[in-house]
Parts: sequence; C-alpha cells; structure tokens
Amino acid sequence: MRGGDNRCMSENALPRRRTLALAAATGLVAAGGGALLWQLQQLPAAPVLDYVLLDGAKHSSKGWQGKVMLVNFWATSCVTCVKKMPLLMSTHEKYKARGFEVLAVAMQYDPPAFVAQFAQTRQLPFGVAIDNQGHIAHAFGDVRVTPTSVLIDRQGHIVQRLIGEIDEARLHALVENLLG
Repeated sequence: MRGGDNRCMSENALPRRRTLALAAATGLVAAGGGALLWQLQQLPAAPVLDYVLLDGAKHSSKGWQGKVMLVNFWATSCVTCVKKMPLLMSTHEKYKARGFEVLAVAMQYDPPAFVAQFAQTRQLPFGVAIDNQGHIAHAFGDVRVTPTSVLIDRQGHIVQRLIGEIDEARLHALVENLLG
C-alpha cells in the first residue's frame, strides 16, 4: 500500500509543481518580466503578405525581419484612430533610428481619397496602405475593430495586439523592451 501512496503523492505533486511554475511565471509578468513568458510560449508568426503604399511602392512583410513593427489598422472615420495618430507619429520618430517602423493600414471601407488627404495633411512619417479588399486585415486575424495595433518583434513574431486607445507609457515600454 505504501508504494501506491507514494505514487499518488507523486502524481498529485506534478500538478502542484505545474501550478507553482505557472504562478511564478504569472508573477513575473505582473512584475514586468513579460519577456520571460514570451520565451516560454510559442509566439504566432506575423503573416507573410504583400501590400502597396499610398505612393504606389510595393512592399512585403518579409522586409520586416530585423525590425520591430507596429501595424496599425485604422480609419479616417474612427475618432479614436485620428486621436492616436500623433502618438504613432511621435513614437515612430522617437524609435525609427533603432529599427522601429509603423505601417498604418486603412480599412477596406475607408475611401482612398480620404486616406490620402489625411496622410498628406498630417504629413504621416510612416507607410500608409489601403486595404482595398480586406486581405491585410484578414491575414492578421480578421481585424474588424479600429483602432487595432499589432506589435511584431525583430524575429517576425506577433507579441502584442492592442485594441482601442494606447497608453503612451505602455507602448513605449513595449517598444523599448523589443528593441533591447
């Protein structure tokens, strides 16, 4: 009987150890050790896709390797999107020399003339693509809500999906962490 008791204790101890390890990892995330948790789990790869910028230049997400990317899905009719554009502009300017880039993806329903006028009048310093057929939004998990921002690390993994308004301090901390 004693051998059976030990076996049961060992089987019970394993779930407790896993629970403790998960609790420890959760504690690290709460304490700002999110990078450790990222290393413990498989991160989804950013989709491979081609897109065209407002100026007609053709690009591919393959060119994002080695960069930290923020892909921002937005619309000119979205008040929150328009409100957060200066934050994206200043963040782009602050970190671009270190390998950070922003791609603003206008939603399928946004009239191209409105997008072009917005980008020109605001002098957006980063690439702007119009997702005419919704392929980019679909590739990123069928994005429907604006603003939605997807943060991608230098290895091409999606590390964060931000929906709605973005806190500047939080965004800068995430970018700093990814830029190293």
